[in-house]
Amino acid sequence: MADKAKQQHNNILLAIAGFSAVVVIVALIGFLALGRDPEVIQGQMEVEEYRVSGKVPGRILELRVKEGDHVKAGDTLAIIESPEVEAKMAQAQSAVDAASAMEQMAQNGARREMIQSAAGLLEQAKAALELAEKSYNRVQQLYDEEVVSAQKRDEAEAMYKSAQAQVRAAQSQYDMAVNGARQEERRAASATVGQARGAVQEVEGYVRETVQVAQMDGEVTDVYPKVGELVGTGTPIMSIAMMDDQWATFNIREDELKTVRVGQEITVSIPALDQEVRMKVTSIKDKGSFAVWKATKASGQYDQKTFEVKARPVEKIADVRPGMSVILKK
Repeated sequence: MADKAKQQHNNILLAIAGFSAVVVIVALIGFLALGRDPEVIQGQMEVEEYRVSGKVPGRILELRVKEGDHVKAGDTLAIIESPEVEAKMAQAQSAVDAASAMEQMAQNGARREMIQSAAGLLEQAKAALELAEKSYNRVQQLYDEEVVSAQKRDEAEAMYKSAQAQVRAAQSQYDMAVNGARQEERRAASATVGQARGAVQEVEGYVRETVQVAQMDGEVTDVYPKVGELVGTGTPIMSIAMMDDQWATFNIREDELKTVRVGQEITVSIPALDQEVRMKVTSIKDKGSFAVWKATKASGQYDQKTFEVKARPVEKIADVRPGMSVILKK
């Protein structure tokens, strides 16, 4: 009887102990659930960059900057040596000189010696015409008196008309020598000069490309070739980050997008600077099916895609650098 009472007493103690253990476990779970840190989403700072490249191939003659240097728009960054461009400039300038000489000749007309020669031929033709006219008049008078035959009169008349034609031809040659080239020829010569000068301007553009300058203020992040190396047309020479144009990027699952909207201001922390800043959400974009996602179809739900969320600082952040972590607390 005593053993039975003792057994019941032990069972009661075990039940009480078990119940107490359950209470302690439930309390511990509740404490951990209520006291855990809030879930965070980590992103990073990014910056807008542009690449410096030239339109002409050549060899890097000089690099004026190095990685980490701050540059302003218009600063010289690199110098490219291109003998081919220099040769093309010499050819283009020679073409301009030749075209200008042709234009000048067309505008000035014939040389003085040619004009004098044409004038002499004209005077000679006029003298021959005068003699032919006198001869014709005499023969015509004799013909009227029936002293000479009609054959002689016709020969004298033919010589007179031939002398007239020679005067007209000599006059035309003289006028052409004095007036120079025709108006069409002058315009053609001027157009040739314009074409040659356009070629010079084109080559001058290539010459300017041998000196690479900064297009905007920024910081040199990468320099790719070394001095003496060859670069082709469009080959990047260096990258420049525009430090005033930075933003934060977060990868957020769609089930966590409920409280994030475009235009919304959010508070984030930057551990490297040990400060909190305000940012404004500027875009939310689907990262595509190839991006990280969470498969939940096995539990009867749906696959949760990842979205790229961009946010820009409301005010300029001092000392912030691309790549710094940005923490968004949910």
